[in-house]
Amino acid sequence: MGKFIISKRTDSDFKFNLKAGNGQVILTSQGYSSKSSCENGIESVRTNSQDDSKFERNTAKDDRCYFNLKAGNGQIIGTSQMYESENGMENGIESVKTNAPGASVEDETVI
Repeated sequence: MGKFIISKRTDSDFKFNLKAGNGQVILTSQGYSSKSSCENGIESVRTNSQDDSKFERNTAKDDRCYFNLKAGNGQIIGTSQMYESENGMENGIESVKTNAPGASVEDETVI
């Protein structure tokens, strides 16, 4: 089962990673100034990950593939890792669709 990990970036913003059951990071969020905004971002991933049209497929300058997951307003919620092939990227999208809805949340910012 997948899980969301909330942590802090070096600039003190909050972020989350969605990890697949094997521990691999499949989606990384933008930075959020508050933890509640970060938690709202997680809920947005749960909702929007079930709509294939919310996944923006891209190719980087070095020809590797990646995707962005966008909210209803068009804002990027999260970005994938880089993939060597389009097929790998599509597998990553399927992993987000599968893992996000039931993923647990772990907060690494709590001491």
